[in-house]
Amino acid sequence: MSGLERTLYHDRGTALTGWLARPHGQARGAVVVFPTIANVLPAIERRAAMLADLGYVAMIADFYGEPVASFEASRPLAEALRGDVDHYRARLSAAVAALRGHEAAQGLNLAAIGFCMGGQAVLELARAGEDLVAVASFHGLLDTQRRAAAPIKPRILICHGDADPMVPRSQVMAFWEEMDAVGADWHFHSYAKVKHGFTDPASDARGLPAIAYDQSADRQSWAALTAFLDEAFGE
Repeated sequence: MSGLERTLYHDRGTALTGWLARPHGQARGAVVVFPTIANVLPAIERRAAMLADLGYVAMIADFYGEPVASFEASRPLAEALRGDVDHYRARLSAAVAALRGHEAAQGLNLAAIGFCMGGQAVLELARAGEDLVAVASFHGLLDTQRRAAAPIKPRILICHGDADPMVPRSQVMAFWEEMDAVGADWHFHSYAKVKHGFTDPASDARGLPAIAYDQSADRQSWAALTAFLDEAFGE
């Protein structure tokens, strides 16, 4: 966790550990970074540092409050967390509250970004009415146990691999219709022939047919995020 500050917080008695990156100069805003199903990985640490380089206070959230040995070990933890949508959303909101209350983020507007499971997480926050200026999902799942039923405050950016077998086009279309039904301000970037996990260079080493790194989609999606945050926070 080189260069990141340990940030302790809680969710209804569960001790959680966030990791904070500070910008060198005056902060433009604050961003909660929701990690993959495996929780904090080097690729997620790198994103927090990149956000700090752009002028944002960034905090990596903690899904589970316990170590995750591997992707395989993370699945039962994720299933338990996401099994109850109210429990899941409360855990996500705890991370937002932790950053909002941190001295480094005082007086700043907040956004949230996420990768894989983290991408789904930020959309759950938007659906739940969290007070954020923007959310961005990278190769995140688009389905939900509780569809949006009220206007959504944050602007939404989706960066999606069109060849992601975990998010078929039927799920994409259902998401579009869900967002339109509540008048959401959404932006959807879809990359042809690109699979799940396209932002993580370590994806190819995991030997899973559903995931693969894609350098072009990684570069384009980050450029899309930086422009999106410029608009959300004001250049």
